[in-house]
Amino acid sequence: MTTMTGGEAIVSSLVAHGVDTVFGLPGAQIYGLFDAFHQAQLKVIGARHEQACGYMAYGYARSTGKPGVFSVVPGPGVLNAGAALLTAFGANEPVLCLTGQVPTEFIGKGRGHLHEMPDQLATLRTFVKWADRIEYPGAAPTLVARAFQEMLSGRRGPAALEMPWDVFTQAADTESVAPFAPFPAPRPDTDRISKAAQLIKAAKAPMIFVGSGAIHAREEIQELAEMIDAPVVAFRSGRGIVSNAHELGLTMAAAYKLWPQTDLMIGIGTRMELSTSFRWPFRPDGLKSVRIDIDPVEMRRVVSDVAVVADSKAGTAELLAAVSKAGYGKTVGRRAAIRGASAAALKEIQQVQPQMAYLNVLREVLPHDAIVTDELSQVGFASWYGFPVYEPRTFITSGYQGTLGSGFPTALGAKVANPDKPVVAITGDGGFMFGVQELATAAQFKIGVVTLVFNNNAYGNVRRDQRQHFDGRVVASDLVNPDFVKLAESFGVGAARVTAPDQFRTALETALSVGGPYLIDIEVPRDSEVTPWTFIHPARP
Repeated sequence: MTTMTGGEAIVSSLVAHGVDTVFGLPGAQIYGLFDAFHQAQLKVIGARHEQACGYMAYGYARSTGKPGVFSVVPGPGVLNAGAALLTAFGANEPVLCLTGQVPTEFIGKGRGHLHEMPDQLATLRTFVKWADRIEYPGAAPTLVARAFQEMLSGRRGPAALEMPWDVFTQAADTESVAPFAPFPAPRPDTDRISKAAQLIKAAKAPMIFVGSGAIHAREEIQELAEMIDAPVVAFRSGRGIVSNAHELGLTMAAAYKLWPQTDLMIGIGTRMELSTSFRWPFRPDGLKSVRIDIDPVEMRRVVSDVAVVADSKAGTAELLAAVSKAGYGKTVGRRAAIRGASAAALKEIQQVQPQMAYLNVLREVLPHDAIVTDELSQVGFASWYGFPVYEPRTFITSGYQGTLGSGFPTALGAKVANPDKPVVAITGDGGFMFGVQELATAAQFKIGVVTLVFNNNAYGNVRRDQRQHFDGRVVASDLVNPDFVKLAESFGVGAARVTAPDQFRTALETALSVGGPYLIDIEVPRDSEVTPWTFIHPARP
């Protein structure tokens, strides 16, 4: 037993789980927690808005696979950070939110205490995987261990812990608790693996779909793909599991060219958004399906011919063995068809200009392991298929949440976690302004993110949709922007302006060489960008 305050008990437990960095914005209810951070000598990256705290923790988690931790005040602070928690939930990343609560005697009383909200814990439970309240210091070690266990077990996701204001500074005898092991993953069902192998053996043109649940199975997936000559495609989160430099690692644009002939889709750790939702407009006749996913609920959302509930690595390894035993025979000429699809798609996507001109330069200049975050912008959309990705966790999006303003703070968190890798944030002028104040955070903590602001003085996608679908009427989608170069420089951040793709290479090389935070304002004439959606919502052949 050791006498600790509630804040000290939480921090001691974080340290026991390997946490050395926290993102946060302090306030009255959580003073005791931040003092404990300081005493434990944790690295604390402050921010200018709670949403940035959450997104920095998300970028940290997404780029490493390790839990990202942030702390904000209750009530408004939690709600401000809610978009990041919802993004982490949608993207299945372990992000832990530590927050406060009104003093113990006021909980549930509705007395209008500072930052009080009706049943904060119930609200948190609607958009995180797991949440609980730490009522006294001695409960902290067990509940912190439970939070990590929940975040890292099964289908990963965010967690939240709240503690009453007074408990953060209340002292009590506290016993440490060792980290809990993750819950055991379900073992692959032998009969289902055998049935899946038989479907693969009978297939002539299989295609593998992967998501973030398959990142740790990348070796097994590539081996399976090479064994059966199957292209591997990811929409957003699984990009890089099989490198786009590998002839079987396809973008969605290339994979769609092979889709009409596909007779078997194999989904591993993915929601199958491309092939089973509104992205691709049809399913080939006679198409069979196999899925491997650790979440049994996912199998009810998208029904397959064979559903294997298992960890993606264990399930794919057993499928590999079963396919090998079944004697799969490769289809002659399959690789040539796959190479042809990739070449044709690469040529066709060059019509998406000027976005592709900038993305081509970006890929040529950056090393293969550089990290790029997207943003809902015309270049961000095009990057989903127009920016080759060579390693998992190096292309980070906000997933199906599609959150405006997420890209820049996510990049800050990724850079904190990966100080030796270049990190570039693709943003639009609209989305960047959601978190522009975090230029101060980048400057203060010397976070060397290169931010690309594609400046078309509009919410470009909204403006296009309004003009096309509402008789040309444009409402609230035109923007008036500051001088981004002067603004960045006022924060002490290096900056440059370019007006054409041929100027971009020099500016980018300069930005990367500076080492500190840098902003490139890329001026794009309004309405000049070719729609990127042709390859995200393709027409039926």
